[in-house]
Amino acid sequence: MTSEAPGLDNHIESSSEEGVQIIRLNRPEKKNAITAQMYQAMADAIDEANSNDDVRCILFLGQPGAFSAGNDIVDFAKIAMSGGERGSLAVFEFLERIIIAKKPMVAGVDGLAIGVGTTMLLHCDYVAASSISTFHTPFVDLGLVPEAGSSLIAPRLMGHHRAFEMLAMGRKFSAADAIRAGFVNTVVESEGLETKATIVAKTIAAKPPRALEISRSLIRGDRTDILAQMRTEAELFKERLGSDEAKQAFMDFMAR
Repeated sequence: MTSEAPGLDNHIESSSEEGVQIIRLNRPEKKNAITAQMYQAMADAIDEANSNDDVRCILFLGQPGAFSAGNDIVDFAKIAMSGGERGSLAVFEFLERIIIAKKPMVAGVDGLAIGVGTTMLLHCDYVAASSISTFHTPFVDLGLVPEAGSSLIAPRLMGHHRAFEMLAMGRKFSAADAIRAGFVNTVVESEGLETKATIVAKTIAAKPPRALEISRSLIRGDRTDILAQMRTEAELFKERLGSDEAKQAFMDFMAR
């Protein structure tokens, strides 16, 4: 049964099951490209989970073959063509929520994970991916810069060289690459992906909640520097959206 959060976008489904808040991206016709409304709906669903004592874990899921194609390119193109003057980007409100989320977060990734579809995983506590999954952050190719605090977290997690390869060179990582880089815990076949991710989330939700909360806080440490880095990236990202490089990159993309 799906229980909708206030203002929930119809491309985001939110439901609660055995202590797990399931947030599912449901825009398969666009490979789960995320719009401003979808970011807001996910942020609202996280807020709902944080305020509900019955929820002890958050689970992010996509669709078969597409976790997320990243930010809706049309939204970015409109901002780029306006010179970056279309106001704040909802993506950064969502990213702030996942950085400071009180509840453990699990993701089940099948297929494409592009842009924020990859960087948001760096904030999850457990990531299960299918063997066909690919992880791609083509920020520089679009005249942009990394986001989600990834420019700080990725080098810490996987070392400078792999982080540069992923975030600056924009090389596509396979599921095996992601395991080696340290941001995916386990790889299973596509047909078992959601079952595996759900079992993990429910296992976490069944733990003694206060002990889990304290342990997670100790493991994650102070998030102040990550939040500050995300905000610095956000300002640079907005600035780059209005750049000639970004305009040209989006025009080339839309012309394909």
